[in-house]
Amino acid sequence: MQEPTALLAFAALSDATRLRIVRLLVRAGPEGLPAGAIGSAMAGATASRMSFHLKHLEHAGLVTARRDGRFVHYSAVFATLADLLAFLMQDCCQGHPEICASALACACPTPAR
Repeated sequence: MQEPTALLAFAALSDATRLRIVRLLVRAGPEGLPAGAIGSAMAGATASRMSFHLKHLEHAGLVTARRDGRFVHYSAVFATLADLLAFLMQDCCQGHPEICASALACACPTPAR
C-alpha cells in the first residue's frame, strides 16, 4: 500500500461513526450487512448520514457495496484492511520480531477451543 492510499483510509477511519461501521462489517464477515441493518446498529442515524459515511468508506476502498434486489449490502474489504495493517507494521521490529508479537496477536487472536 502506498502512503496516499493509507492516508485516504486513515482519513475515512478518523470519524467515530465510520470506524464503528467498519468494525461492525468486520464482525459481520464477508457476507456483510444490508444498509438498513448498519443504520439500525448506528443508533438511528438518518439514511442520508449513513449514505454519506458509507460512500466515504467505499471511496477509501474499505467497504464494498453490492445490490441484492431492492437492498444494498455492504461488506468490509478485508484485503484493504490487511494492507493497511501491513503498511503500519512494515517498518516495525527492525530485525526484532518479538517487538511486534503483541500487536499481531491482538490483530489475529487464536480462536478458543
